[in-house]
Amino acid sequence: MEKEIQKRCPYKIDIGAVFTHRPKDHRTVKATSFQAQEKELVFDIDMTDYDDVRSCCQGADICEKCWPLMKIAVRIVDRALQDDFGFDHRLWVYSGRRGVHCWVADETARKLSQNARSAIAEYLSLVKGGENQVKKVNLPEHLHPSVEYARQIINHYFEDYAFQKQGLLSDKASWDKILAIVPDSNLRKLLSDHMEKAKTAVDRWDRLERCIKGEVSKGNVKKCLHLATEIKFQYCYPRLDVNVSKGINHLLKSPFCIHPKTGRVCVPFSAKNVDDFDPKTVPDISRLCREIDEFDRRQKAACDENEPPTKKRIKDYKKTSILQSVQVFEEFVTSLEKTWKGKLIEQSDIKKEF
Repeated sequence: MEKEIQKRCPYKIDIGAVFTHRPKDHRTVKATSFQAQEKELVFDIDMTDYDDVRSCCQGADICEKCWPLMKIAVRIVDRALQDDFGFDHRLWVYSGRRGVHCWVADETARKLSQNARSAIAEYLSLVKGGENQVKKVNLPEHLHPSVEYARQIINHYFEDYAFQKQGLLSDKASWDKILAIVPDSNLRKLLSDHMEKAKTAVDRWDRLERCIKGEVSKGNVKKCLHLATEIKFQYCYPRLDVNVSKGINHLLKSPFCIHPKTGRVCVPFSAKNVDDFDPKTVPDISRLCREIDEFDRRQKAACDENEPPTKKRIKDYKKTSILQSVQVFEEFVTSLEKTWKGKLIEQSDIKKEF
């Protein structure tokens, strides 16, 4: 495959499903016979879907002020996939520009029907509604444990992200946007008075939480039990592209592709260390070439100083800054291989094949 890719030198590589026949032969078989058999369960989280709640960037632009949204998304989705659905083989990949992808490769995930994929994506989607819907999160009275976990994760990031990085509640335009989410007009007026009196964004948020809690406990407002949490979720909860997840025939860019607009590599990263991942430090193709040249230059200089040359050829990726990302990918693949080998041994034991 490596030689074939080098020969063809593709612009990019998109990965889809495993079919009943080779995709290149699809015109030679009946349409009813050419069917997708399995595909990884995938998720696509794009920063552009947060444009209505970002104050720093719009469109394809990202920066350190809005990137915490991706950190929150990775932590919430990864926890749910592992704990709520029992998926063990998850690969997170930076898209190369403005978002992240997740590949779930467990056998049970790969063989999910379109309806099952859609159900999982909907389970993970709480922010709903288009441009004309002001309040996009509506939580039930009794919160699902998954929602409680998501709230804990968001709370960990919220104060620094919302007030320090995004300037939430820092001016009238910002708090008017928050107040528009409040469904009760009397509560909205009460909160508006608090916004005017408070001096800082943190104080405004503290007043908002205390005021909502007080009015709810008095029975003065309805459907506002979790209003403060709903506001947090509207600004911070993951926004998935459901169509990408539910479509078995949907294509997704392969890890380690070069993004055509930025030149950056679509690198895998560890979900556990997502707080340490900075998209701005991801190398582009030019940097990789420079790193390879620099490594080779140092090796040659070392040989010239009478050091014995190494006989074993070092792979080019090991000379560059994507080595750590390759190791993340290798760990993912190795874990999958162990699962496959375990199943083969189990099957041979059942058949008494020794």
